Amino acid sequence: MLPLSLLNAAQNKPMLVELKNGETFNGHLVNCDNFMNITLREVYQTSVDGDRFWKLKECYIRGSTIKYLRVPDTLLDAVKDEQNRAREANRSTRGSGPGGSRGGRGGPSRGRGGARGMPMRGGRGRGRGM
Repeated sequence: MLPLSLLNAAQNKPMLVELKNGETFNGHLVNCDNFMNITLREVYQTSVDGDRFWKLKECYIRGSTIKYLRVPDTLLDAVKDEQNRAREANRSTRGSGPGGSRGGRGGPSRGRGGARGMPMRGGRGRGRGM
């Protein structure tokens, strides 16, 4: 399971984020990008030593500072099921072309170009370096 597909499915769901410095953030995921930068809303931030708390309306967390994310187990199961369904649907559509084609793989034009047995550059009688 890819982390970004999990994060995309986790939008508007609760999650816990622990940073590399030890701070934690509990909130609902608003948005994430390809660098795993995330925006949370209704956030409770906990200090490194755990003795101070802050309530934030919204916060932005840079992806490179994240140590780990915790999401509900039900979300993990739902994403796994969705990926399995997509994989099965992809398998059933493969190979359904005329004559059982395998999506254009194989065939005589498989090389780096040109006909087989023919030189790629130059012509007859030409040596290297000319």
